[in-house]
Amino acid sequence: MRTILEYLGTDHRACDDLFASAEEAAGHEDWNRGREMFGKFQAAMARHLAMEEDVLFPAFEERTGMRAGPTQVMRMEHAQMRELIDAMAQAVDAGDAERFLGLSETLNVLMQQHNLKEENMLYPMSDRTLGEERERVLDAMDACQAPGAA
Repeated sequence: MRTILEYLGTDHRACDDLFASAEEAAGHEDWNRGREMFGKFQAAMARHLAMEEDVLFPAFEERTGMRAGPTQVMRMEHAQMRELIDAMAQAVDAGDAERFLGLSETLNVLMQQHNLKEENMLYPMSDRTLGEERERVLDAMDACQAPGAA
């Protein structure tokens, strides 16, 4: 039986790997690879955030009645991540390694703290709370696409 913790935890690691590849390329000022890997990271993060915000969070909130709890905090952190990712995209486009790497350090800390909260609190709570609905939620996340994806 699949779990939300396993499914989204694995997705966290996939996003982290793409992020590390983009960061490494930018550190070497290999902007062709940097743009490619950052684009893949951006798309993966957009999809991940959509899976949570469009599928998991509403299902969790509906089941628990908690709309001002952990999902609200996660949405606020998602907004912070999006701002950093947008600024990093500008740095990649400009070939500005110093700016990119400074922003990436901030994003990395934010993502790691955020992922720990989700993996240690929200995802296990979701697995317990959603019960029989969990498989439907996982299927809906499977079908989720990043905003703007064709």
